[in-house]
Amino acid sequence: MATSNNKDAILQAQDVTVDFKLPSRTLRAVDHVSLDVYRGEILGVVGESGSGKSTLATAMLNIVSAPGVISSGQILFKGQNVLAFSDEDLREFRWRDVAMVFQAAQNSLNPVLKIKAQVLDTAEAHGNQSPDAVLKKARELLRYVRLEPDQVLDSYPHQLSGGMKQRTIMALSLLLDPEILILDEPTTALDVITQAYVMNIFKRAHIDLEITMVFLTHDVSIMAKIADRIAVMYAGQIVELGTVDNIFYTPFHAYTKGLINAAPSLTDDVSKRRAIPGSPPDLTNLPEGCRFAPRCKLVEEGGCKGEYKGELVEVEPGHYTTCVEWKKMRGY
Repeated sequence: MATSNNKDAILQAQDVTVDFKLPSRTLRAVDHVSLDVYRGEILGVVGESGSGKSTLATAMLNIVSAPGVISSGQILFKGQNVLAFSDEDLREFRWRDVAMVFQAAQNSLNPVLKIKAQVLDTAEAHGNQSPDAVLKKARELLRYVRLEPDQVLDSYPHQLSGGMKQRTIMALSLLLDPEILILDEPTTALDVITQAYVMNIFKRAHIDLEITMVFLTHDVSIMAKIADRIAVMYAGQIVELGTVDNIFYTPFHAYTKGLINAAPSLTDDVSKRRAIPGSPPDLTNLPEGCRFAPRCKLVEEGGCKGEYKGELVEVEPGHYTTCVEWKKMRGY
């Protein structure tokens, strides 16, 4: 089900399903997901590990790793179906139109090449700019992420700290002026202080460069500070979608509420924080009814039978949920 008819949607996933064909069964990592990314926004996609966030992101770039296949749906960039692109079109689309900073991105740097060589290789693969122009742009971007350009360009990856490598990758992702930047858990491998430092750079880049961002994370509290809208994923589906205020102040899905209640807070009693009980379902043997039912407080207390999977429906302007008993969520 499409979540919007907004004409400002620059990137759209429409009824996308991603299956991983295993020897004796099929794992459905993304299950008929539709999601619009609006031009100029920061869209947060949150959920536990295994919820399908990263797989959805790789589907948007048509780089799902084998044995995964996009079984249904289409990915539209400015109305064009990315899944129908030729190899040449895909090569130009990736990094030039949409760039992605992968989880633990520091590991994506080639350990045997200096950063300068990797910058030039990236530019050469996508155009005919002169090396001098490319390096000038790289120096500007490295300064932007608060690094010393000449030091970084003349270094091998192992000579940089984790935070420096992360910021180097961010600078590299902006080298070709992409319209969309997808960030997959970009601060996971960093210490808390460096995380905050890098997050501020992301926010500033979004404003200064007017770049659209899709931010994937398991930490819903990060999204409170940086995102415009949040999509909550569970067991391969989007179970709630809305503005930051929608998600934090009037969540209409028990999973969303569980994520918020589990997030640590500096202004609240830590003893009130509660982990979501249980575990996500087996993606090779998904239940027929609501996938969150075995972990849902509403079901446990008799407020819902948990028999319905539910579809993503709009319950108030711009706010969508799959919970069929969403009206009862106000009391839980």
